[in-house]
Amino acid sequence: MSEEINYANRLFEALITFGVSVLIGLTIQFFVNTKLTRIARKTPWKGDEVIVAGLKGRIVLWAIIIGLYSALPMLELPPHYNLIIQKALLVLVILSITLAVSSMLSGFIKVYAGEVKGEIFSTSIFSIFSRIVVMSIGIMIILQSLDISITPILTALGVGGLAVALALQDTLGNLFAGLNILFSGKVKVGDYIKLQSGEEGYVVDITWRNTSIKQLADNYIIIPNLRLAQSITTNFHLPDTGFSVMVSLGVSYNSDLEKVECVTLEVARQILKEVEGGDPNKEPSLRFHTFGDSSINMNVSLSVKEYSKQYIVKHQFMKRLHKRFHEEGIVIPYPVRTIEFADGARELFRKDK
Repeated sequence: MSEEINYANRLFEALITFGVSVLIGLTIQFFVNTKLTRIARKTPWKGDEVIVAGLKGRIVLWAIIIGLYSALPMLELPPHYNLIIQKALLVLVILSITLAVSSMLSGFIKVYAGEVKGEIFSTSIFSIFSRIVVMSIGIMIILQSLDISITPILTALGVGGLAVALALQDTLGNLFAGLNILFSGKVKVGDYIKLQSGEEGYVVDITWRNTSIKQLADNYIIIPNLRLAQSITTNFHLPDTGFSVMVSLGVSYNSDLEKVECVTLEVARQILKEVEGGDPNKEPSLRFHTFGDSSINMNVSLSVKEYSKQYIVKHQFMKRLHKRFHEEGIVIPYPVRTIEFADGARELFRKDK
């Protein structure tokens, strides 16, 4: 009877200890979710929000583990059961800390990526690799804590690596192609690129398998990294984002070319200054290049700050130039064909009609 009473007392003490630990954990978690979250949002540094987000939900788990570990001696379980439970709790602690560190590291990468757009850190592949590294370290620590040697595991992985590589040739090819794209620096997130096959758009993300490109029509093109690495690619953001727009047109042979040049360049300067996306710091240029069938043809070069701005700049330039030519009496002729008849052919043609 006394043994049953003693066991009941120990069980009651263990439950009280566990309950107090969980209650403390819930209190701390509530404090983190409310006050610390509000404080973090008010600070200019985004890293504190990442830390708070990484702690959410995990403080209660740690409190449960601490409560179980503290209550375990009070139950006076057999040594082998006690050892198994302690090992299990240790694994849970290491695993939860690993997940918290992985989440925080990923959050810090996203914060840094928002500050340095276009760098390696703004791609998903880097975030994935950072998580893999942290999780691998955590797993190795867990194995060591369980007295499991990782040397045979690494040896087995090395032996089986060849078979895995053969089975995953395409996947590994895309993975290393993605890494090559990232570290070469020739294509970055935010760049506007055009592939040899014709696909073009803004690079949105580079993952371990694909590169996502957003077209101007808001459609997404998913390109395997290996294909992108092997393609001849034009990057319109290298060496800088500036871009020259070429507008071709022709004027009548009766036009005063000096006046045409002066009026056209005046309109071009106004457009580059007034239209968003135009680059007023760079002088537009005009070159006559061909005596056409019905017009003298020329090219006008306009500088824009970014590739996608060329369309609105060209649109406004053509509208305003057409209006200005009309005001100045400068003619943009229709295609004209002059037919000359041989001697006597004109009269024959009239008779046939």
